[in-house]
Amino acid sequence: MEQHPTEVWIAACAHRLQLHWRTVDPSELEAVAGEIWRDPRLREMEPDNSAAAWLLPVASGHVHPIHQP
Repeated sequence: MEQHPTEVWIAACAHRLQLHWRTVDPSELEAVAGEIWRDPRLREMEPDNSAAAWLLPVASGHVHPIHQP
């Protein structure tokens, strides 16, 4: 897997999320993508795949915990 700079990874992930949630503000999607990036398992994937994996439980109604610093 090719490594992307953090900002590029987050922007690409946010773009993928926007394909699912077109009405959500892009800055909010970038914040969600940043939370996804903080998950080591998801961060190892390509951003598009990571967003898709994160979105899988959304269809089932599962709520993701919010990362607390």
